[in-house]
Amino acid sequence: MMTGLGTALLTLLAQPVAAQDEAAGAVPAGEVIPASEDDAPAQETPARPPPEPAPVPRNLDQLIPPDAVEDPEGWATRGVIAPAAGQPPADQTALAPGDPFADDLDAFLSPPSPDLQPALDAAFVDFTLELPERLAPDPEVESLASIAVPLSGELPELEDVRVGDTLVLGFPAAQGAFPERREFVARFRELSTLRQLDGEADSAPQVAARARADEELLGEMLRTYGYYSGEVVRQLSGGRRARSNGDAPDTETVTEPSVRFDILPGTRYQFGRIDLGALSSLAGRDAERLLAAFAIKQGDPLYADRIIDREIELRVALGETGFPFASLAEPELLIDHARTEGDLSLEVDPGGKYAFGNVVSGDPAFLSSRHLERIARFSPGDTYRQSLETDLRRAIIATGLVTSVTVTPRETAPPTEDDPGEVALDIGFERAPVRTIAGAIGYGTEDGFKVEGRWENRNLFPPEGALRLRGILGTREALASIGVRRNNFRGRDQVLTADLFASDINTLAVESRGFGIRGTFEKVSNILFQKPISWQLGGELLYTDERNRLLRIAPGTSQARRAFLIGGVFGNVTIDESDDLLDPTSGYRATLFIAPEVSRSRGEQSFYLRGQADASYYRSVGSTVIAGRVRAATIQGASIDDVAPSRRLYAGGGGSVRGYGFQGVGPRDVLGNPTGGASLVEFSLEARIETPLLDGAVEVVPFVDAGSVGRDSTPGFDDIRYGAGIGIRYKTSFGPIRVDVATPINPNRFDSPVVVYVSLGQAF
Repeated sequence: MMTGLGTALLTLLAQPVAAQDEAAGAVPAGEVIPASEDDAPAQETPARPPPEPAPVPRNLDQLIPPDAVEDPEGWATRGVIAPAAGQPPADQTALAPGDPFADDLDAFLSPPSPDLQPALDAAFVDFTLELPERLAPDPEVESLASIAVPLSGELPELEDVRVGDTLVLGFPAAQGAFPERREFVARFRELSTLRQLDGEADSAPQVAARARADEELLGEMLRTYGYYSGEVVRQLSGGRRARSNGDAPDTETVTEPSVRFDILPGTRYQFGRIDLGALSSLAGRDAERLLAAFAIKQGDPLYADRIIDREIELRVALGETGFPFASLAEPELLIDHARTEGDLSLEVDPGGKYAFGNVVSGDPAFLSSRHLERIARFSPGDTYRQSLETDLRRAIIATGLVTSVTVTPRETAPPTEDDPGEVALDIGFERAPVRTIAGAIGYGTEDGFKVEGRWENRNLFPPEGALRLRGILGTREALASIGVRRNNFRGRDQVLTADLFASDINTLAVESRGFGIRGTFEKVSNILFQKPISWQLGGELLYTDERNRLLRIAPGTSQARRAFLIGGVFGNVTIDESDDLLDPTSGYRATLFIAPEVSRSRGEQSFYLRGQADASYYRSVGSTVIAGRVRAATIQGASIDDVAPSRRLYAGGGGSVRGYGFQGVGPRDVLGNPTGGASLVEFSLEARIETPLLDGAVEVVPFVDAGSVGRDSTPGFDDIRYGAGIGIRYKTSFGPIRVDVATPINPNRFDSPVVVYVSLGQAF
């Protein structure tokens, strides 16, 4: 705001005239210039003609000084020539005397009459001038201006790679100039902060800061790949090359900022001298194995990632070769630009070679040292291996009896020149609660509704001796049992169990009430340690009162129940060459089951042999897994009528021939009641197709099944049934959840048109 303009304004306007008079040498009024003795009579000096105006350049070349053409670099460094001494700056040059423009200005701005001054002051006393408000800064203009870096020097021919809507990388187009280009671009896509702005509104203010961060990132990445003399040139809106290649026009660049980085890798450096400290003092096979694990040699490309990877591999190799106390310092890399090499120093102290000694429990009353040695997959005297120590720790946690475990190697005998030393493993752990009360309520397509409860003490008989009470009440099953179980019995993953039970079971084919005792000793395969061979041996004694279930009864008829006293032994062995216990994608499995039994009913005694063979195969084709299964079973040595209905063979259900009910495939009587058979054949084929849903956790599985059950002990295909359908698998950390919908292809009048199966795990 400006007010009170009057005399001050006019005086300001008049100042140039006074300055002109002073510059022209005018003598103020009343001042006399004394004359010297040598003064001559004044003579009139003739007026000088005005200087000729400089010629107007006719083209741009005439504006360029000759020095700039002959020596551009020198002319640019000399800068602007200083003005001659006594010459005023251009913006302060006074008007020359006699200039007609000065005369006109003096006449136009003659001082006002003193009589008019009060009136002028009164006229401007209320005068105001509104000053304009300062414009707010434009963040887009500031951001774009801050990243516009001009190119300098000659660059090689570049090839563009677009990594985002507003981001372009330029690489040397020459073959082999940057062999790591594909991996470099993929890595930059994951780490770039500019690329994260793709599709975001109002992103221009962030471009400058993120462009600088990406420039630093690209420089670090070049050094990671061994290009320590490489350069990154940052440009705005693609630079001169992008415009020449037909990229977005300038009008679009203003509204949609884009950044271009030209990558000039230069020379790729190599490894020079390599110093591994005391590791070079080792000899023999250990030295060869450790050096092979490190695998970096002089002359190899200097990849920083490889240093980290090889350091990890060397640590693992030291732990697996018998060096539990080995230590490695941080790697140091000295870059020599003159040699284009990097000298690597990694101080390694092996610390001596050792063998396993004893395993010492920190709480022997809970888990004894002897029991822990049985769990371990090594024996005293074996060469120390870090993986076996880790495996022992995982096995102790898998018992469920502890919440945490520490394993500490302790030297008990030092190594000598000829023999390794000995280390004991001190085991420390925290006890976990050993009593468990659990319950479950659920529904299964084959089991119906079910309520289950369980109480268990997992270490009532140390070590790992459990007592379990279990009860089930459901629409198809009622059961009460008491059992004991000892895990890791006389060896790793060996389980001894004994159960006393009473049950009442009603399936689609069998109604059975009875009680019995059963004992098993087995070598189990589990997620922690999937074994190529597992086995089970057992025996049981059972009293049962049962009959085939009557779905349809003729008027005035009934079927009496039969009592059976059954005793027998059984065993099975499984060969597992698949890659996963719960969700295999390659390999095969094969199981053979044999159970000789004796049965007594109505005063008659029968001997027979139950046998079954299963095989499955898995093969990956791209992201799809093709899986196939075959099963064959037989009962040899007795008539089917002398075998208890619960021991006969049936097919149908989610783990058999899908599309039919549980035990719904097989011989039936004249009324349609299932009777079971003495032989069985099944096969299944399905494709487990991976989908992008939920990050690949969902699979779609079309399948086809077939099966046949005969009354004779020799399998046949007289009455084979087919089923087909589609399923969904949702993969979880504890196995896939399975939902299958199937329909019978050649049903009989007793089969439903659609059957749904829900369970945990694959069908086979």
